[in-house]
Amino acid sequence: MSHLQNGQQFPSLSVPAVGGGTISLPDDLAGSYGIVLINRGSWCRYCNAQLASFSRASQALAELGVKVVSLSVDYEATAAALVAKHRLAFPVGHSADALKVAAATGAYVNDDPRYLQSTGFILAPDGTVLTAVYSSGAIGRLVADDVTGFIRYVQEHAA
Repeated sequence: MSHLQNGQQFPSLSVPAVGGGTISLPDDLAGSYGIVLINRGSWCRYCNAQLASFSRASQALAELGVKVVSLSVDYEATAAALVAKHRLAFPVGHSADALKVAAATGAYVNDDPRYLQSTGFILAPDGTVLTAVYSSGAIGRLVADDVTGFIRYVQEHAA
């Protein structure tokens, strides 16, 4: 397991989406700046706070042309309840295979019970990693305000 480096192409990942269909990364984010939030599960209060903050920032993110997706190992019903609780408008993946996601992205895995630790990626429109945040425990994750500031900076300095 190795961490993704800045400039590296984000690996192909597919997970079932709450409400049906599939989230296919990085393809679903192509052409936009993308945020991939891997969260520990709906039971994690820090993950709940993170997802709620990205939901509140949805207008600012949309104005910057940013798409957000989240995924976890939660079962569909549990993930659907989380989406409803926080009125999440972005795609949320469920039933992720922790070991496959970890092998592809370098995310840390908790063994018993098995879930993915919080991991976040900001992707360029071409699907390459602009920055990655890996946590090996409960805290340490992308923050919506930091992400909007970072993307504004990147866009202003792209020329």
